[in-house]
Amino acid sequence: MKHPDRTILDLIGSTSLLALQRIAPASGARILLKLESENPTGSMKDRMALAMVEAAEADGRLKPGGSVVEYTGGSTGVSLSLVCAVKGYPLHIVTSDAFAREKLEHMKMLGAELQIIPSESGRMTAKLTRDMIEAARVVAAETGSFWTDQMKNRDQMAAYQGMADEIWAQTSGRIDGFVQSVGTAASLRGTGQALRRHNPAITIAAVEPAESPVLSGGETGAHRIDGIGAGYVVPLWDKNVADRIELVSTEEAAAMASRLAREEGLFGGTSTGANVVAALRLAEQFGSGATIVSVMCDTGMKYLSKH
Repeated sequence: MKHPDRTILDLIGSTSLLALQRIAPASGARILLKLESENPTGSMKDRMALAMVEAAEADGRLKPGGSVVEYTGGSTGVSLSLVCAVKGYPLHIVTSDAFAREKLEHMKMLGAELQIIPSESGRMTAKLTRDMIEAARVVAAETGSFWTDQMKNRDQMAAYQGMADEIWAQTSGRIDGFVQSVGTAASLRGTGQALRRHNPAITIAAVEPAESPVLSGGETGAHRIDGIGAGYVVPLWDKNVADRIELVSTEEAAAMASRLAREEGLFGGTSTGANVVAALRLAEQFGSGATIVSVMCDTGMKYLSKH
């Protein structure tokens, strides 16, 4: 055995960067997708879950024998469930019936205890986000668990800075734009800031649901794009990171997710679909020879019940 002391956590990161072939802009620009579906749970959130837990271990917020709590739409919860399973921490997850059943079942299989907050007709709203956060806060206060608190936790930035360094190396520094949808805003901010350290001229585009355009100054609303669009301006959002904000509807995102599967063989969720819709817009403006990078946030296997 080559690496006898390795665990599944050592396989997080170092994901592939793949050029889209058939879903291509007429301008002649190329779109590259970072295949975060290659991570152990099939999601980019593996990166941030590991970063948050290991930072807490390092500074004593999470001690041996301790436990962890978080609120999540699913992917962060699955990733935390993996990390906590390997490291031996009990995990309490606050989530909702608004999110894909596959994610909830995956968390339970990895040993997490789930607390389900009812939604309004299966839709993501600002009220649901706030209800989940409050429920997690109560659990942390009553049990003394370490609350990762993903909406405010800056420890995850290092994970996404690592992803940016991978992108820079994989493109040999030839990247004109980066596109990413906004959930906690950590991936857009961490990746965007790190890419700009390599080249300040890179255009950074944020993506949010058209039905809930709060980052753009619009009204909060309900949508069905899992994992993004909290319904209010999230604490980690920094308007100085994004050069532009692209609004993509649930319908557009779902249609593109279907096209990616059928035309490229890339089976992702609706947040990935939203990313590609926005990346195509950017690519059309940049024109021939430009390279736009976006993210396949996770695998569509997490959303089969929603298709």
